Amino acid sequence: MVITNSQSGTNVEEIAAGVYRINTPVTLPGDAGGFSFNQYLIVDDDPLLFHTGPRKMFPLVREALASVIDPARLRHIAFSHVEADECGSLNEWLAASPDATPLCGTVAAMVSITDLADRAPVALADGESIPLGRHRVRWIDTPHLPHAWECGFMMEDSTRTLLCGDLFTQGGATLPALTTGDILGPSEAFRRSMDYFSHTRNADAMFERLAQLAPTTLACMHGSAWSGDGAALLRALAQSVKQ
Repeated sequence: MVITNSQSGTNVEEIAAGVYRINTPVTLPGDAGGFSFNQYLIVDDDPLLFHTGPRKMFPLVREALASVIDPARLRHIAFSHVEADECGSLNEWLAASPDATPLCGTVAAMVSITDLADRAPVALADGESIPLGRHRVRWIDTPHLPHAWECGFMMEDSTRTLLCGDLFTQGGATLPALTTGDILGPSEAFRRSMDYFSHTRNADAMFERLAQLAPTTLACMHGSAWSGDGAALLRALAQSVKQ
């Protein structure tokens, strides 16, 4: 792990070949354990950033990303759905990366990003893939899983990394970058305390579709990324959210 800002504790660590987790721990009022925000950088011929971080966190995330590559090299700025931590600093990234374009699902492009972004987005249809060089990412529509009509995830095929957004959100500010330990228990405790899932009736089918991708790394937006049998863990989450 490389700490890129000693005041905030923002740090960078490679969690899969060419896939870097950028992490900033934060303190929440009344919560001694804290929280964290993650972005994921895929370094390749056409680098991709998944999640921008909130607008006010942009200087920290940019500083961290610049420790790996020149931000001007970015070609794709992607995110799961429209929220401040997902795409709040999208326009700041577009200004810092003149050849980059927003990359999102068709619903996000239609209802929000075509208007919000300073450059027109590239809208990916469900199942559509885009090459980055050695890596390739596929967009998977997951409306309302865990929330937002435009929600979706990205699967990076060569490393079997699922960029899974708010799934498996874990509280805590000092968690390891990558773990093989239990994240289902902590993430379900967090979900039950916050109830941020939409509980869509289509959840089972979407969880199973994600499981069939057979990811071996789950790149979570909050807390540790996870390494192991991603299909089994996704199916376990599917059962847990029904309880």
